[in-house]
Amino acid sequence: MSFSHIDDQGRARMVDISQKQRVRRTAVAEGKLFVSAQTAELIRSQRLPKGEPFEVARIAGIQAAKQTSRLIPLCHDISLDFVDVQIELSGTAWQIRSTVTCRWATGVEMEALTAVSVAALTLYDMCKAVDKQMSIGEIRLVSKQKLS
Repeated sequence: MSFSHIDDQGRARMVDISQKQRVRRTAVAEGKLFVSAQTAELIRSQRLPKGEPFEVARIAGIQAAKQTSRLIPLCHDISLDFVDVQIELSGTAWQIRSTVTCRWATGVEMEALTAVSVAALTLYDMCKAVDKQMSIGEIRLVSKQKLS
């Protein structure tokens, strides 16, 4: 098995995409932040010490998607056309879902995953004063599409 980010000498390298055609690409990722029932109630009643967390986390996720190449060394710097982050409290878990679209020569999976991850971390930060048992999990790529 060969890896696209490893050269013949075993060194890390950025993949050369200069010969690839630019096409529309979309990736969807999701993840969860699990909180206590008490924290979920504080959120529902808008009584968190740091304020309403959803919009802060949504914007953080969008901003993170745009910064992915600065966080992950071998990712290409991609001009994104669309980033959306949806957050919904369901029971005692935040459901976080991101959709990222571009017209480029490489996919946007890492940008979608980064958006979800940073949104989850932001929610964690917003709630850490009241919940020491939170956990982030189930971050995964749901789908990716390439439209010629």
